[in-house]
Amino acid sequence: MSVIQQKEILEKISKQIENITDNEIKESIYLLFSLIEQQHIIIQNLKEEIQRLRDENNRLKGEQGKPKIKPTKKDISSEKERKQHKKKKRKKKKKNLEIHDTKISEIDKSELPADAQFKGYTPSIVQELEIRVINIEFLKETYYSPSENKTYIAKVPQGFEGGFGPCLKSTVITLKNDCNVSEPKILVFLTNYGADISGGTVSNILIKDKDVFHKEKDELFIAGLSSSIYQQIDDTAARVRGNNYYMQILGNPLYSAYFTVSNKSRLTVLEILQTGQENGGKGLKYSLNEEAIDLLERLRVSKKIRNEINILKSDRNYTREEIEDLLLDHFPLINEITKTRILEAAAIAAYHNEEDYPVIKILLCDDAPQFKLLTEYLSLCWVHDGRHYKKLSPIVPFNIKKLEEFIERYWEYYRRLLEYKANPSEDSAEELSKEFDILFSTITGYKDLDERIEKTKAKKDNLLLVLKYPELPLHNNASELDARVQARKRDVSLHTMTAEGTKANDTFLSIAQTCKKLGIRFYDFIYDRITGSFKIPSLAQLILVKTEE
Repeated sequence: MSVIQQKEILEKISKQIENITDNEIKESIYLLFSLIEQQHIIIQNLKEEIQRLRDENNRLKGEQGKPKIKPTKKDISSEKERKQHKKKKRKKKKKNLEIHDTKISEIDKSELPADAQFKGYTPSIVQELEIRVINIEFLKETYYSPSENKTYIAKVPQGFEGGFGPCLKSTVITLKNDCNVSEPKILVFLTNYGADISGGTVSNILIKDKDVFHKEKDELFIAGLSSSIYQQIDDTAARVRGNNYYMQILGNPLYSAYFTVSNKSRLTVLEILQTGQENGGKGLKYSLNEEAIDLLERLRVSKKIRNEINILKSDRNYTREEIEDLLLDHFPLINEITKTRILEAAAIAAYHNEEDYPVIKILLCDDAPQFKLLTEYLSLCWVHDGRHYKKLSPIVPFNIKKLEEFIERYWEYYRRLLEYKANPSEDSAEELSKEFDILFSTITGYKDLDERIEKTKAKKDNLLLVLKYPELPLHNNASELDARVQARKRDVSLHTMTAEGTKANDTFLSIAQTCKKLGIRFYDFIYDRITGSFKIPSLAQLILVKTEE
């Protein structure tokens, strides 16, 4: 039987099933449909395995295997279903442009008829760009003191140190960190316009002596943490000297902060939240207080261990070295997993009692395990949850129809939540909570879909936190977009080579994306700091001002 004939039979059964009144027969057909779906997956896997073995056999014979052509990735975007598209208003071009020069364009009078009368000028604005190297010779006053046997030489203005001016330096930093241009191409760009500069100098401009910018990043991060009851977080891959690292991205509508770390464990994420840098957990405080004991149960530490730790219960804060010594004295034989869980519980409990650093109340993220338990509330992303439904690939027409119908209802409910955010009320919140229970109690007969619906239902508290805090976004797209900036940079520059370069990369990504959110041109900000003008307030100050608006 051909594939087409199989599809025709399945379509016929799918149409007839709606007319069947006997529930037992319906259930039996649903089970058969599930079996067909499962068998289809097994067959596809076996086909791939057979092809792999054929290719291996051909290679052993000295022949070539089947060319590996990557299939087009399945589109799991929810953009089409989630958004109700509105017509975009066209922006007026060249509105409010500053005019730097005015030139008169004359008409060839010989082309005019005899009765043509002069009626003034018709304006036409043209934007031009001028890029040129300016070599400046500084004649530095020089004095000699015979009594001190010492020569005094005037300094060049701030920003002109090192043989290159602030405009060139700001351009290099902007090209690298805001325009995502690689260092070799930056060198090509500069030399094309006559600059006498080496690749090493370009690298030094990007990473050396950047303390003023590192301080700016540290301050904007603390201000960002204080600016809202919620923070958004996501992570993406990073590379350092050829090794796999991770980049944690934190932010909200006012800022973005990037942190390259060696792993993405719960302790590492917590250390970023509490100190803004990874230090192997040494920057954290640890407390075996009442909350820590409760967390141990949620982290599935055995009752025996919990009872023994209960004896050590106190509100004292330990350093990493102190708590490890304490655990070694009382639990010399515990395995690494249990030890890690105890450290996590103690660090989280201490973080929640932190007074010297902003403590995050709500973390908005995907469902990754390392983000759980860190904050008082965890808000989950509806778009991320919705992707699981788009990943389902049924072949039975009945299942395809049920999936399409449920996805439509899913995003209709999502739009109801958006309406609630615009006009929240207790009655609406209660109604939406009931609607959630009804929607995610749906039984379709398509097994994989029903299992996915059950999983979403289990996350009700996290998905509906917006009913209690309407200011929360329903999705984590902002963090994903921030993560995409790093992903595109990784495509161009692959990896950083030194700790200094990695730190500079994190700092300038943070400043560049925060400038965008605050409506500041990145180049202007960099130039302002390099020249020491400080006419532009610190990003931390601007965040605080926006917070109070």
